[in-house]
Amino acid sequence: MFAAEALHDAPFFGWLRALLDLPPLRQWRKWMYRRRFLDNPGDSLFMGRYPSFEAAAADLPSSLPEPIGGEIVLGLERSTQVRPDDYPLLFWLGRSFDIGLRTVFELGGHVGIKYYAFRRVLPLPDGLRWTVWDLPPVVERGTELATLRAPEGMLRFTTDLEEASGNDILLASGSLPYFPERLTEILAAMAVKPRRILLNAIAVHPNETFYTVNSLTLAFRAYRIQAWEELQDELEAAGYMRRDVWRNEGQPIQVPFERDGDQVYYVGGCYDLR
Repeated sequence: MFAAEALHDAPFFGWLRALLDLPPLRQWRKWMYRRRFLDNPGDSLFMGRYPSFEAAAADLPSSLPEPIGGEIVLGLERSTQVRPDDYPLLFWLGRSFDIGLRTVFELGGHVGIKYYAFRRVLPLPDGLRWTVWDLPPVVERGTELATLRAPEGMLRFTTDLEEASGNDILLASGSLPYFPERLTEILAAMAVKPRRILLNAIAVHPNETFYTVNSLTLAFRAYRIQAWEELQDELEAAGYMRRDVWRNEGQPIQVPFERDGDQVYYVGGCYDLR
């Protein structure tokens, strides 16, 4: 019965989709989505397609103030939560500790969100040093917070990207798309590359790289969506071997009204220096 009903309804939904794509209705849908995008109630939304990071950054809406303070509060609320999509990352981080890797440099780690979440379920080894790079106001607040929440002294903060050189692990969870530089550019600036790279929640597209604008509850930011094979080729050219990759099924992403905007997805991976 269910299958028969589905087949019966399929032509109706096809007709409805065609109707919604008619120019007047499509323009109305775009207008409604833009209102939601500008007055975001708490989602991660995307709009627009740009040829470069700079072009996306130049077209950011100006209706929101600098978001740093509010983002810190949001980070504190989420700091002890482990997302389902974090578990592949947790697995490889644990394996990294098992083989003696002890220094982690996290790109865009906010106030230590992943450190606080992961230590609840993953035993941290003696001698661990976890360094978070972020913007100055975030680093200041993260340092203050760590004196209360991380008295074990393993967590520290920096605004100097040069400190990434020489660490065992380079970690980026959800942060890379916000960097103007590509990952390989960041790696090329290091005198000593990390032995292992752990990525999570990196936005990719099956065929092409493009840029968009991300609307968060408290900010608008330029955002890179990179071609999957291009990212893999760049890491291989930088000297890294792929150990594992995974798809973050629990984190949907879409750039509405743009060509192939529904083909974007999030991935993670573990890469070792050859």
